[in-house]
Amino acid sequence: MENKNGKFSTWLKESITSRMLVVGILILILLIPLQFVKELIYERGARQSEVIREINEKWGNEVILSGPILKVPYKTYKKTETFNAETKKYVTKTETIIKTAFVFPDNLDIKADIKTKNNNLSIYNTVVYTADMDVSGTFPEIDLSPQDIKPEDIMWDKVNIVIQTSNIKGIKSSMEVNLDGTPMAMNPKFTKEYLNTIQSVVIPGFEIMAKKEMPFSFNAKINGSERLQFIPIGKETKVAMSSNWHSPGFNGNYSPMDEGRSITDTGFTAQWEVFQINREFEQVFFQALPDLTRFAFGADLIVPVNEYQQTERTAKYGFLVIGLTLLVFLMIQIGSKLYIHPFQYVMIGLALVMFYTLLISISEHSSFLKAYLIAASAVLLLISVYSRFILKGWKFPALIAFSLAALYGFIYVIIQLENYALLVGSIGLFAILAIVMFASRKIDWGNNQ
Repeated sequence: MENKNGKFSTWLKESITSRMLVVGILILILLIPLQFVKELIYERGARQSEVIREINEKWGNEVILSGPILKVPYKTYKKTETFNAETKKYVTKTETIIKTAFVFPDNLDIKADIKTKNNNLSIYNTVVYTADMDVSGTFPEIDLSPQDIKPEDIMWDKVNIVIQTSNIKGIKSSMEVNLDGTPMAMNPKFTKEYLNTIQSVVIPGFEIMAKKEMPFSFNAKINGSERLQFIPIGKETKVAMSSNWHSPGFNGNYSPMDEGRSITDTGFTAQWEVFQINREFEQVFFQALPDLTRFAFGADLIVPVNEYQQTERTAKYGFLVIGLTLLVFLMIQIGSKLYIHPFQYVMIGLALVMFYTLLISISEHSSFLKAYLIAASAVLLLISVYSRFILKGWKFPALIAFSLAALYGFIYVIIQLENYALLVGSIGLFAILAIVMFASRKIDWGNNQ
């Protein structure tokens, strides 16, 4: 029995096959703590998203603006005939039914100046904004005769103005619409729909105004976060947007014009021009306003990849880092005839896993670059010093330190890239494979199997 154990121990120490099997099994075992670290990163990222939602809800969520719109009530008549058994005659009754027409403007001109700032809670922060908007345009002459609505049936003394928005809570100024020289205060009217309504009191003297085009204007200051959008309800809608935010994303069915679009490190400007022919709805609706949010367009205030996203992307290369580092130790062990105990491989692998916990914890209180440098330097120093005692000198630890530093540097470059990450990663992996193949070309695989 002792002889068999001795042979197995000798085979385990001297056989190349046994060493490769041990390292392969250890790599698979080390994937377990690596997976725990990935779950920790995901949990912290989810917590950040939850806190950001809380911050945004207090400040103001995304803003969609639609309006102003004229709300014009009118009378329709329903006649019913009933037979009177006593008089043997039919009796006609006329019932008056009040309906509503919603008239959109001919021209809509919006200028929005967006000022962003960081808002934080504990260690988490997000970007919020305050939008100062100047809205102007003209309403057409009110003529509903094409819909068989007579002027005398329009309830001119009940007409008012409606503005719809997704974020009434974020409005930080008194809303007052000036219609043809008449200022009118706006009051909220909450609904269960996604867009809430703000409407004015009735417009005095509207019957006289309605016989010609009616200019309008209003100013609004709204707090919001993440996104600002407008619905192109004008026959011709023009939007000019400017901001100090450096990383916008333009959304919706309509792209900004090339000549009015500029993005720099200090902010962006964008201009849109949308005509009635570019969209799929009319200028007048009856009874109720439909949901037109799918036609909204504007800008997203994109937050560049945050620390949790970068750490999550870095952790995806954990298997590569562990596998290649242990492979370097295995190649050194095979080439130098030094013996590295499986326990020592485990310690090295756990040190590599600790890199990700250091990275996520430090990055919560500092920049990602600083956290990456600190975590990589700490792990590299720890493994290099540990290798010094295992490998009996500085020659091989220096090689390991150089290899690990190059690997960490390569991964950092990849996660900073967006469009070329896959290309650079593929070329890098090909180069690593070529180096491993070159380094292993002289190993006698037939010896001590």
